[in-house]
Amino acid sequence: MAEVAALDHVEPASPGGPEVAGRSPWALAGRRLVRNRIAMGGLALFLLIVVVSFAAPIYADHIAHVNAFENNLNGTTIVNGKKVPLMQQGGGLLHLGETPIGPTWDVHHYFLGADQNGRDVASRVLYGGRSSLLVGIGSAVICCFFATLLALLAGFHGGVIDSVFSRSMDVIWAFPFLLLAICIATVLLNAPNGVGIGPVRIQASSLWLPTLIIAFIFLPYVFRPVRGHVLAVSEKEYVEAAIAQGASGWRLVFSEVLPNVITVVIVLLPLIIATTILAEAALSYLSIGVQPPNASWGSVISDGQGLLYTRPWVAIAPGIMIVLTVLALNVFGDGVRDALDPRAKLRIEG
Repeated sequence: MAEVAALDHVEPASPGGPEVAGRSPWALAGRRLVRNRIAMGGLALFLLIVVVSFAAPIYADHIAHVNAFENNLNGTTIVNGKKVPLMQQGGGLLHLGETPIGPTWDVHHYFLGADQNGRDVASRVLYGGRSSLLVGIGSAVICCFFATLLALLAGFHGGVIDSVFSRSMDVIWAFPFLLLAICIATVLLNAPNGVGIGPVRIQASSLWLPTLIIAFIFLPYVFRPVRGHVLAVSEKEYVEAAIAQGASGWRLVFSEVLPNVITVVIVLLPLIIATTILAEAALSYLSIGVQPPNASWGSVISDGQGLLYTRPWVAIAPGIMIVLTVLALNVFGDGVRDALDPRAKLRIEG
């Protein structure tokens, strides 16, 4: 009877247990992420936006046959088999002046209409997406790299290094990020010969300028959470054991601490990309972000501000692209966080 009672308390083996037992945490996290359909949908939507945006030259040159950066006030297009001017007389409520042609919904002829300079809006939205994504992703990667490096040094070594880095980040953190970005961008854009970083000189029209500005602004937003995790990991038993074995400081940082805090950076990366894309759009809307001849979602919205009542799609189209991109990145970021959370309930079937 005692044996029967003991057997009654034995819990049945969880399904998929033998398959999970030999897998690494990264493999398990990958399987959780792949099985999260909402997160995979967000990733698919973001990748679709990236592919479509980087195909802007193909669309402009081989489908729409337009130059997205050249004014075309006297140009014409085809609507319902008829040639019509891009700038139409007598637009607006008072029927005065000129109004650009509206959407034709024909991918070959000004699909989303023209802006006030006669440029194809669809092509400019795609080119703007390419610039916004390059600046957003580039600034987020640079920001996460340097913030992680500084957080490792500050959190592990402590003392004067920690005080200097932490107080510097507090100074940046104290400013509203958009106000600080406007101040820095205004100063750097007005530099007569561009910005020099050692032997490298960056011109005002280069995408590197808004990329570096935005990366600098968001350093504290990554530094603070990563530093907190570095402080927690530095007190773990396996770090103390490595110190007892005579491991060097660099080995401790990059072999023991970094692998245990890198998940925080991975979770933050898609969320920071979404934030930097919004910051770039705001700066470009104010004409201190991406500079001509390049286009940005923010600058296209600025171009359409005066056409909201007559040709709203000039501003609506890039706005929709921003919303979809940020939404997709946030949904994917939530999925990455759930997949990498070691406290998440493991339910993996073979």
